[in-house]
Amino acid sequence: MKAVVVGAGIAGLVAARQLGLAGWDVELLEKSPAPRPEGYMMDFFGPGVEAAERIGLYPRLAAVAYHVEAAEYVDATGHPTSSLDYDRFARLAGGKVLSLLRPDMERAALAALDDVPPGRVQVSYGASVSRVWSDEDGVRVTVGGPPDMTVAADVLVGADGIHSGVRAQVFGPEEEYLRPLGMRAAAFIVTEPLLNARFRNRFVLTDSINRMAGLYSLRSDEVATFMVYRDSTGSPGHQRSGSPRERLRREFAGLGHAIDRLLELCPEHPYDDVVAQIVMPGWQRGRTVLVGDACGAVSLLAGQGGSLAIAGAALLGDFLGPVASPGGISPALAEYERRWRPLVEEAQAAGRRTASSFLPANRAQRLLRRWIIRATHLPGIDRLVARQILGRIAK
Repeated sequence: MKAVVVGAGIAGLVAARQLGLAGWDVELLEKSPAPRPEGYMMDFFGPGVEAAERIGLYPRLAAVAYHVEAAEYVDATGHPTSSLDYDRFARLAGGKVLSLLRPDMERAALAALDDVPPGRVQVSYGASVSRVWSDEDGVRVTVGGPPDMTVAADVLVGADGIHSGVRAQVFGPEEEYLRPLGMRAAAFIVTEPLLNARFRNRFVLTDSINRMAGLYSLRSDEVATFMVYRDSTGSPGHQRSGSPRERLRREFAGLGHAIDRLLELCPEHPYDDVVAQIVMPGWQRGRTVLVGDACGAVSLLAGQGGSLAIAGAALLGDFLGPVASPGGISPALAEYERRWRPLVEEAQAAGRRTASSFLPANRAQRLLRRWIIRATHLPGIDRLVARQILGRIAK
């Protein structure tokens, strides 16, 4: 049996690994020329931890995790206004929380392909898929050249993210499924030794209105930052004036010396995308199935993207891996969706709840957020806050 997996992000790499371990031949196609260096820090907990332990990926992830002592909100002068203790957060999230940079997660999943027998999984970077279709013999994927190349397989797995090309070709245009949450997010990494030393082992977040910038130190002299701001255009495809760097400098000026310094060093084209979810009535069509953000993006506000990517891809491997003939493919894909959809929908609900209060719109809302965060230090209140933020999926 053979699968084509489109997208060598976290979900695609794990799906390819699990199918390869089950004896499938896998073609893994990624349009980027190499593993992507951009991305922000993610809290890895919940179902992803259980899945990573079960499939043997957890040690690789733990080896690249960061130790975070606290998430600290600060005003424009750098004075702390409230903080969240990470050990307490870890207990509320089920006992195990890893702070992982998204590129590190991807590299760990890529390295885990070494566990697959040689030749089972072929990874091709710079492979842009131009067309997909099905016939009575299976699926066909055309990879742009020159010259164009057609790959035949029994199953097509779309793991190519929130702006999935596989989804667009097989299930319909993006606007049918993308649900913007009224914000955009940006992320970039710069070299800044002074800030790196100043903020080591903690997240620092601006206690600001209608926008928020965060930063954290990496292992070298680098500092990673992420920025979230309201998107007033109302359309993901709207043409925005200026480069992403110019837009970020305009949106985030005046949030303090550290943020101003990071904006000075911001690359011209940082990661900058809409904060949105993908909501679909079905994740499979014929012998094509979607996994990860391609079918169930929860948004960065839910804090579950990496966890759900690994857990969902591992579950797909559980059901599809044992299939030995084409007749067993559709039932396996249907069972994967039946089992996995309720958890994704719960995480999406948690993300929508968080979106309503993530960026305070006025001083009163900002003050309320301060009180809530401070209350997390009180027994009982911490559980109520965690339930609101994490949802039942954290259990």
